[in-house]
Amino acid sequence: MAEIATGDPDEALDLVQEAMLKLVQHYASRDESEWGPLFHRILQSRIRDWYRRTRVRNQWRRWFSRAGEEEDDPLETIPDTGQPDPSTQVAHKRATVALDAALRELPLRQQQAFLLRAWEGLDVAETASAMGCSEGSVKTHYSRAIHRLRKRLEGHWP
Repeated sequence: MAEIATGDPDEALDLVQEAMLKLVQHYASRDESEWGPLFHRILQSRIRDWYRRTRVRNQWRRWFSRAGEEEDDPLETIPDTGQPDPSTQVAHKRATVALDAALRELPLRQQQAFLLRAWEGLDVAETASAMGCSEGSVKTHYSRAIHRLRKRLEGHWP
Protein backbone atom coordinates (compact mmCIF):
# COMPACT_ATOMS: atom_id res chain seq x y z
CA MET A 1 0.00 0.00 0.00
CA ALA A 2 2.76 2.43 0.92
CA GLU A 3 4.75 1.50 -2.16
CA ILE A 4 1.82 2.23 -4.45
CA ALA A 5 1.22 5.54 -2.70
CA THR A 6 4.87 6.62 -2.85
CA GLY A 7 6.13 4.84 -5.94
CA ASP A 8 9.39 4.13 -4.14
CA PRO A 9 10.06 0.87 -2.24
CA ASP A 10 12.62 2.52 0.06
CA GLU A 11 10.29 5.37 1.01
CA ALA A 12 7.48 2.86 1.52
CA LEU A 13 9.61 0.75 3.83
CA ASP A 14 10.51 3.83 5.86
CA LEU A 15 6.84 4.76 6.19
CA VAL A 16 5.88 1.25 7.29
CA GLN A 17 8.69 1.15 9.82
CA GLU A 18 7.69 4.55 11.22
CA ALA A 19 4.09 3.38 11.52
CA MET A 20 5.14 0.16 13.28
CA LEU A 21 7.31 2.10 15.70
CA LYS A 22 4.49 4.52 16.55
CA LEU A 23 2.10 1.60 17.03
CA VAL A 24 4.45 -0.07 19.50
CA GLN A 25 5.29 3.17 21.31
CA HIS A 26 1.74 4.39 21.77
CA TYR A 27 -0.59 1.39 21.50
CA ALA A 28 1.27 -1.67 22.81
CA SER A 29 -1.09 -1.85 25.79
CA ARG A 30 -4.19 -1.94 23.57
CA ASP A 31 -6.02 -5.16 22.76
CA GLU A 32 -4.38 -7.15 19.98
CA SER A 33 -7.56 -7.05 17.87
CA GLU A 34 -7.22 -3.25 17.63
CA TRP A 35 -3.66 -3.30 16.27
CA GLY A 36 -4.56 -3.87 12.60
CA PRO A 37 -6.87 -0.88 12.17
CA LEU A 38 -4.63 1.27 14.36
CA PHE A 39 -1.58 0.38 12.29
CA HIS A 40 -3.35 1.20 9.04
CA ARG A 41 -4.59 4.50 10.43
CA ILE A 42 -1.06 5.43 11.48
CA LEU A 43 0.28 4.33 8.10
CA GLN A 44 -2.32 6.41 6.23
CA SER A 45 -1.33 9.40 8.33
CA ARG A 46 2.33 8.82 7.49
CA ILE A 47 1.46 8.57 3.77
CA ARG A 48 -0.44 11.87 3.89
CA ASP A 49 2.54 13.48 5.66
CA TRP A 50 4.83 12.04 2.99
CA TYR A 51 2.67 13.60 0.24
CA ARG A 52 2.93 16.99 1.95
CA ARG A 53 6.71 16.78 2.36
CA THR A 54 7.18 15.53 -1.19
CA ARG A 55 5.14 18.36 -2.67
CA VAL A 56 7.42 20.92 -1.00
CA ARG A 57 10.60 19.03 -1.94
CA ASN A 58 9.52 18.69 -5.56
CA GLN A 59 9.10 22.43 -5.87
CA TRP A 60 12.73 22.90 -4.90
CA ARG A 61 13.90 20.02 -7.08
CA ARG A 62 12.19 21.45 -10.16
CA TRP A 63 14.03 24.70 -9.68
CA PHE A 64 17.45 23.13 -9.20
CA SER A 65 17.23 19.94 -11.28
CA ARG A 66 19.41 19.28 -14.27
CA ALA A 67 17.62 17.97 -17.35
CA GLY A 68 18.41 14.55 -18.77
CA GLU A 69 20.00 12.98 -15.70
CA GLU A 70 18.19 9.65 -15.61
CA GLU A 71 20.07 6.44 -14.97
CA ASP A 72 18.80 3.03 -16.09
CA ASP A 73 18.30 0.41 -13.42
CA PRO A 74 20.68 -2.49 -14.19
CA LEU A 75 18.28 -4.96 -12.57
CA GLU A 76 15.68 -4.14 -15.22
CA THR A 77 17.94 -5.64 -17.91
CA ILE A 78 18.21 -9.07 -16.25
CA PRO A 79 15.92 -11.59 -18.03
CA ASP A 80 13.21 -13.32 -15.99
CA THR A 81 13.69 -17.07 -16.34
CA GLY A 82 10.74 -17.94 -14.12
CA GLN A 83 8.18 -17.75 -16.94
CA PRO A 84 9.23 -19.28 -20.27
CA ASP A 85 6.38 -17.96 -22.48
CA PRO A 86 7.31 -14.43 -23.60
CA SER A 87 3.79 -13.51 -24.81
CA THR A 88 2.31 -14.40 -21.42
CA GLN A 89 5.07 -12.51 -19.71
CA VAL A 90 4.44 -9.40 -21.84
CA ALA A 91 0.67 -9.59 -21.27
CA HIS A 92 1.19 -9.97 -17.52
CA LYS A 93 3.63 -7.06 -17.44
CA ARG A 94 1.24 -4.81 -19.37
CA ALA A 95 -1.65 -5.74 -17.08
CA THR A 96 0.47 -5.12 -13.98
CA VAL A 97 1.63 -1.74 -15.29
CA ALA A 98 -1.98 -0.83 -16.13
CA LEU A 99 -3.16 -1.87 -12.65
CA ASP A 100 -0.37 0.08 -10.99
CA ALA A 101 -1.15 3.17 -13.09
CA ALA A 102 -4.88 2.84 -12.43
CA LEU A 103 -4.30 2.57 -8.68
CA ARG A 104 -2.06 5.63 -8.72
CA GLU A 105 -4.71 7.62 -10.63
CA LEU A 106 -7.34 7.01 -7.95
CA PRO A 107 -7.94 9.82 -5.50
CA LEU A 108 -6.15 9.15 -2.21
CA ARG A 109 -9.26 8.22 -0.20
CA GLN A 110 -10.47 5.81 -2.90
CA GLN A 111 -6.99 4.31 -3.11
CA GLN A 112 -6.90 3.84 0.66
CA ALA A 113 -10.37 2.28 0.80
CA PHE A 114 -9.59 -0.12 -2.05
CA LEU A 115 -6.23 -1.23 -0.70
CA LEU A 116 -7.46 -1.68 2.86
CA ARG A 117 -10.57 -3.61 1.80
CA ALA A 118 -9.33 -5.62 -1.20
CA TRP A 119 -5.64 -6.17 -0.46
CA GLU A 120 -5.45 -6.00 3.30
CA GLY A 121 -8.77 -7.80 3.81
CA LEU A 122 -10.15 -5.41 6.43
CA ASP A 123 -13.91 -5.26 6.89
CA VAL A 124 -15.87 -2.02 6.55
CA ALA A 125 -15.69 -1.15 10.27
CA GLU A 126 -11.94 -1.80 10.47
CA THR A 127 -11.35 0.20 7.30
CA ALA A 128 -13.42 3.10 8.66
CA SER A 129 -11.38 3.03 11.84
CA ALA A 130 -8.11 2.93 9.91
CA MET A 131 -9.14 5.78 7.61
CA GLY A 132 -10.72 7.86 10.35
CA CYS A 133 -14.09 8.18 8.62
CA SER A 134 -17.58 6.68 8.71
CA GLU A 135 -18.50 3.24 7.38
CA GLY A 136 -20.71 4.93 4.77
CA SER A 137 -17.74 6.90 3.48
CA VAL A 138 -15.70 3.71 3.21
CA LYS A 139 -18.46 2.06 1.19
CA THR A 140 -18.74 5.07 -1.10
CA HIS A 141 -14.97 5.39 -1.66
CA TYR A 142 -14.60 1.65 -2.21
CA SER A 143 -17.49 1.51 -4.68
CA ARG A 144 -16.15 4.45 -6.66
CA ALA A 145 -12.68 2.91 -6.72
CA ILE A 146 -14.03 -0.42 -8.01
CA HIS A 147 -16.01 1.28 -10.76
CA ARG A 148 -13.03 3.40 -11.85
CA LEU A 149 -10.69 0.41 -11.84
CA ARG A 150 -13.12 -1.75 -13.81
CA LYS A 151 -13.58 0.96 -16.41
CA ARG A 152 -9.84 1.67 -16.65
CA LEU A 153 -8.78 -2.01 -16.77
CA GLU A 154 -11.53 -3.54 -18.91
CA GLY A 155 -9.06 -4.35 -21.69
CA HIS A 156 -6.72 -6.23 -19.34
CA TRP A 157 -9.07 -8.29 -17.17
CA PRO A 158 -12.59 -9.61 -17.69
